[in-house]
Amino acid sequence: MKKQLKIIVIMAAALILAVTAFLLVWFLYAVPKREEREFQRLVSEYRAAKLARYAEENAALLPGEDHVVFLGDSLTDGCALERYYPEYKTLNRGIGGDKTSDLVDRLKVSAYDAHPAAVVLLIGGNNLGTMFDDYEEILKGLQGALPEAKVVVVSLTAMGGRFAQKNALVCLNNVKIKLLAEKYGYLYVDAFTPLFDPEINEIKPEYTSDGAHLTDAGYKVLTAEVKKALSTALGKTA
Repeated sequence: MKKQLKIIVIMAAALILAVTAFLLVWFLYAVPKREEREFQRLVSEYRAAKLARYAEENAALLPGEDHVVFLGDSLTDGCALERYYPEYKTLNRGIGGDKTSDLVDRLKVSAYDAHPAAVVLLIGGNNLGTMFDDYEEILKGLQGALPEAKVVVVSLTAMGGRFAQKNALVCLNNVKIKLLAEKYGYLYVDAFTPLFDPEINEIKPEYTSDGAHLTDAGYKVLTAEVKKALSTALGKTA
């Protein structure tokens, strides 16, 4: 009897361990994977909706209108262009989360088909370590498809908080961005220096909402720098 009871206890313990292991794997692997798939699905749907809207906007553009296309990621996507650039006819072609490779894939509908007078480019913050795998391809594409357009190449912005450790790489990448802009004869805008606080070695707190994205105050600083370049390129002042 004791032997049978011992066997039952061992089997019960083994079953409990098996169930515990299953639940552990489920919560540590299956649940996050499912949430990641759902997130990626939402991102894909958001991106597809954006691209469809761009195509509709392009089809509705009137010949002869001088538009400025803003290309980028969430920094552009989240910018109320009509508020910061009221003197220009702007097209916001920023998609949150985009990397340089993502922008390469959508250049036609985002920029080429709009036939803009000018393009403002700010991209690379989401793939700092690999952005130069395709950054020059973006510039080549713009030069080839839009030879008459004025292109303003904006540096990466300063970062803060948990992103502050990336500032050294950001600075290095900005040197490369500037050299590439000069290589293609494009205007370069330093968006890092006016946002950076050397006393704390990161973006000024009032200019950022989370260390990576900009507040209204931050956008106003960035806008002032970009407008200088657009004024030079298009001959229009605020």
